[in-house]
Amino acid sequence: MIKIGAGNLNEVFEELEREKGISREVIVSSLCDAMVAAYKKHLHVKELVNVEALLDEQAGEIGIFKGKVVVDKVEDPDNEISLKEAKEIDEDVELGDEVRLEVTPEQFGRIAAQAANQVLTQRIREAERNLVLNEFLDKKGTLITGIIQKVDDRRNVIVNIGKIDAIMPKKEQIPGEFYKPGNRIRVFVLNVKETTRLPQVIVSHAHPEIVRELFELEVPEIEDGIVEIKSISREAGYRTKIAVWSNDPEVDSVGACIGPRGSRIQTIVSELKNEKIDIVRYSLDPVEYIVNSLSPARVVSVDIMADDEFAHEALVVVPNDQLSLAIGREGQNVRLAHKLTNWKIDIKSVAQMEEAEAQGQQYEPNFEEEAEETTEDVMDSEELQQEIEEEMNQQAYDEEDLQAAEEPEEETSEEEVE
Repeated sequence: MIKIGAGNLNEVFEELEREKGISREVIVSSLCDAMVAAYKKHLHVKELVNVEALLDEQAGEIGIFKGKVVVDKVEDPDNEISLKEAKEIDEDVELGDEVRLEVTPEQFGRIAAQAANQVLTQRIREAERNLVLNEFLDKKGTLITGIIQKVDDRRNVIVNIGKIDAIMPKKEQIPGEFYKPGNRIRVFVLNVKETTRLPQVIVSHAHPEIVRELFELEVPEIEDGIVEIKSISREAGYRTKIAVWSNDPEVDSVGACIGPRGSRIQTIVSELKNEKIDIVRYSLDPVEYIVNSLSPARVVSVDIMADDEFAHEALVVVPNDQLSLAIGREGQNVRLAHKLTNWKIDIKSVAQMEEAEAQGQQYEPNFEEEAEETTEDVMDSEELQQEIEEEMNQQAYDEEDLQAAEEPEEETSEEEVE
């Protein structure tokens, strides 16, 4: 038997099980497997029959043992032992029984200690990786507070969120926002992916769900289920529209979100660095819902052009002085209304409609702009996914290079031991 630990290994195993979540059975099995593998390498053979490693946890010792069958006449010395020799080991042994003989090589101690150390290190790393993975899988889709570490060469923001550094890609950052290392930041956990080392966590500072989480934190009626958030559309750093609905006729959904003297909404706006927020009253009536979504612009009329499983299209007419407000800067207001309601909206002024009527033409709405913008949104989503995958692949390549660099050193070390 070879000493691989100082004193009672029981205490070591209990501590690993308590702190790292590694069971004693897994550690003992791994140690024994590693010893058998080291023994095979020492003998320069690939397969061994009836060979196993046994660990004495109390003494902190481990040894290699080979099983041999007790026979009258030995024909296969490697796997058989005579009854006379077997009686010297165990007086109660009989023909056909199997006895274990210790075959631990001399000067095998250093190999055993190295194998034990490698197994324990590997199991600890695996346990830590699994603990972190499970922790952040539970946090996927929630807000988390972190500390900005740095901005890398690809303009990704690295955020420490506890046991791991998360990546915030450029697409998930607020335009114009300055991310200073050392500052605290609240981010949304977008994705968690398992890797050969620590999990890869992707976070966002621009995701619409950040707004939802903030409203749930600040508005008790939302947390209690009295007020529901039906939809959110956001252009991070500029403007957000949020549609709310009250399940209690006595509770005003919009008023609950605004709070006394605007206290609740001001807290959220401050958290979002003064991003504008439009609280829209949700309605089952599409006309009313579209009118509310275009706030703060006033609407003269809404004509439903298509409402089926294939399309939802509406023509909206606004006063002449409200056209630019309804469309918004670079089409932002109507674009957010479209995302909020899932209706394609074409906006025209009263003058434009009167001109079309004077020419004796029936006005044909044009939804091309919304369609193009929707396509752009899909492209942005695809580009984000590609960027995240490239980041993960790069990390995988780095890990492979590191492992390749480490392997020769381990082989050299084992050869020196032998």
